Amino acid sequence: MNCPFVPSPDGFLGLPDEDGFTPEDARAWVIPFGFEASVSYGGGTERGPAAALEASHQVELFDEVFWREPVLEYGVATMAQPALPQKIEDALDLLDSLVDLALDNGKFPLVIGGEHSITAGAIRPFARRHEKLTILHFDAHADLRDGYEDEHYSHAAALRRCLDHENIDLVSVGIRNISVEEIPFLEASRERITIFWAKDMRSWSIDGIANVLKGKNVYVSFDVDGFDSSLMPATGTPEPGGMDWHTVMDILAAASKHANIVGADVVELAPSPGLHACDFLTAKLCYKVLSYALLAER
Repeated sequence: MNCPFVPSPDGFLGLPDEDGFTPEDARAWVIPFGFEASVSYGGGTERGPAAALEASHQVELFDEVFWREPVLEYGVATMAQPALPQKIEDALDLLDSLVDLALDNGKFPLVIGGEHSITAGAIRPFARRHEKLTILHFDAHADLRDGYEDEHYSHAAALRRCLDHENIDLVSVGIRNISVEEIPFLEASRERITIFWAKDMRSWSIDGIANVLKGKNVYVSFDVDGFDSSLMPATGTPEPGGMDWHTVMDILAAASKHANIVGADVVELAPSPGLHACDFLTAKLCYKVLSYALLAER
């Protein structure tokens, strides 16, 4: 391989050597990428991957939904986080190359961030490979600004930069924060953007969300502030009125049955002392994303 990997006991889920997988044998590659450059409120996302990986060692491998230990069927290997550039453009190019390497080797890439701006780099290899691609976007924020605070690739523009690729469309769930300057782009892009607003959560149909994704190649981008702030205060912009764990699991399960999940990122964990539950939630979310994507029964 052209990049270093950490030993299995130090990687995602902390598998002992006898249960571990080599990068060649694992179907999933976890890519820690704690890049932080454009956060505009609370900081600390640069420490997110390390905290999630450490917490993952406490996640029980047995999953009551699958009624087995899913990771032992698909296998996971964890890259060592590379030295990260200071400029966003350079960081996105680097992440592009790492995800591209994973896909060239037939692996499912899961990127753990870091701020949400990194999605614009992670998505590029998928945009090059797929004639059409849908992003399933969990978030409190629409992230459709055309740049923010003089930064074209800001975390607040993460999904707008993904939509610069004409073959990508967007399904966002949990949105409850959008700025007035994003509205014209949203209204002009109705054929490419579907939003399930948090204000309507009580009337959501999980099947309705899944139907929008049916038969499509889907990339999951999960900003942890999509969860209600009571569950996820350890993030830069925690928002009330968000999703709970079981709603998210229901959506992921339905998406995995009706669509082909090809890759994912989980971003915006900003670890905070005394809030290790948030680190654990992020780690377990990553495990669930991998298991639904790689063991889906369609």
